[in-house]
Amino acid sequence: MIVFFNPVKFGVTFTLGNAMALGSTAFLIGPKRQFDMMLDPVRIYATAIYIASIIISLFCALLVHSKLLTLLAIVLEFGALIWYSLSYIPFARSVVSKVMASCFDTEF
Repeated sequence: MIVFFNPVKFGVTFTLGNAMALGSTAFLIGPKRQFDMMLDPVRIYATAIYIASIIISLFCALLVHSKLLTLLAIVLEFGALIWYSLSYIPFARSVVSKVMASCFDTEF
């Protein structure tokens, strides 16, 4: 419920948690290997969108102070986090894309 009552506070803590999660994986496998994996051609776009969504969320929460924009940025960041995480599982993004396309297909 904190998301709806105080999305700015949630946005900051959620975004900092995501940044710490990236830092913890870099600690576990090493920063160079983490950076190389993030820049792998398979996940370069997912990484760019994920990092951009982290920056946008912090910008909306800390500088703009707009609850609506922060809430939208949180939704964008959550979607980017899922897509970025799926990039590490073989064939996961293609399976999720096909499932989502079949769920939202309007032709009967």
